[in-house]
Amino acid sequence: MIRLNLTVPLGDIPALLLPALGDTLIMVGVVMAIVVLAGVPLGCLVHNLAPGGLFEHRVPYSVLSWAVSIGRSLPFLILMASIVPFTRLLTGTNIGIAAAVVPMAIAGIAFFTRIVENSLRGVPPTLVRVARASGASRLQIIRTAQLGEAVPSIIGGLTINTIAMIEYSAIAGTIGAGGIGYVAVTYGYQRFDHGVMIATILVLVALVASVQLIGDRLVRLTTHA
Repeated sequence: MIRLNLTVPLGDIPALLLPALGDTLIMVGVVMAIVVLAGVPLGCLVHNLAPGGLFEHRVPYSVLSWAVSIGRSLPFLILMASIVPFTRLLTGTNIGIAAAVVPMAIAGIAFFTRIVENSLRGVPPTLVRVARASGASRLQIIRTAQLGEAVPSIIGGLTINTIAMIEYSAIAGTIGAGGIGYVAVTYGYQRFDHGVMIATILVLVALVASVQLIGDRLVRLTTHA
């Protein structure tokens, strides 16, 4: 018979997890707002600087693409540790939610920029040519012919990115960022409290499943019949 180690009474676990869940939602919400605001224009820029884009230019494209690739390729824990001085410069601290938002935003922007770029690649070139022939400006082409057609794909990518940020927020708990990850590390791992660990796993699974469900619904709603 398996015996669970419970340092926190089962009745006290909700009071421990609910504030942590709130911290996680705040962390991920702030990060995703930054990611969308920066990732959409960057993705459009990278796509249209590439060969065949609206304003193709090899050098800026290579520099931006290289920078995005580096941001995507670094494991989050290494990225978080390597930019501690930069994080401290921006936030004045290297612990807490504010300190976690910086590396999470950098990783998320790099990831989402590629998602937007790849989504725009899937837009039929004929739509862009028709928009050009009709006299639309570059901004109008990007807004309507490119982004307008790529919305379902971008939402699908945004869903994946949000789930990744939930996972990163759990990792950020190792630097005292708060949230579900901090509770899992402090109580579930360091104190070997199986009850808290199981509860945090269930909360994270439910949170990820909810995000996926909402994302899938939005994709269906925005997909043209």
